[in-house]
Amino acid sequence: MTLFIEPTTALSVEEFLKLPETKPASEYFNGQISQKPMPQGKHSTLQVELASAINQVTKPQKLAYAFPELRCTFQGHSIVPDIAVFEWERIPLDAKGRITNKFEIPPDWIIEILSPEQSPNRVIRKITFSIQHGAKLGWLLDSDDESIMIFEPNKLPELKEKQDVLPVLSVLENWQLTVADVFIPIFYEAA
Repeated sequence: MTLFIEPTTALSVEEFLKLPETKPASEYFNGQISQKPMPQGKHSTLQVELASAINQVTKPQKLAYAFPELRCTFQGHSIVPDIAVFEWERIPLDAKGRITNKFEIPPDWIIEILSPEQSPNRVIRKITFSIQHGAKLGWLLDSDDESIMIFEPNKLPELKEKQDVLPVLSVLENWQLTVADVFIPIFYEAA
């Protein structure tokens, strides 16, 4: 179950960002503060394996980078996607050319992994909000039925299963990944 924190007075996103961080992270969405559920085994495995797989393909050529649990604050909301992927040239840098701590833009690709305690509609709202404000791609992974709901601008959501090929960012045009590839982490593969 997602914990909702009811402030005694309405907070702005700026006031929310001044509050101490929580573990797991809290998000500010539509004027409400909610705490994400604590990741469990399947969720953590999918998150680590998928972020690592994306970075193995994108980092050497400086195409994109996958950040797990990165706070993204934009359009009056502050969300923490399970994985936020940014195309390389959009990664915010400071004056020294280092990655900044604050990301005040939506990710190019938002990936959420549904936890048993989460409301699917609440997670879908977060993905569609990101798409409406500049994200190019959204994935919602459901580890129970091993499916992935795809969200793209100006398209209806599409459910992918088994050997269906998944859409990826256009900078990764040569990378092909199926739903089965996502749900079979490397340590489960036959030796």
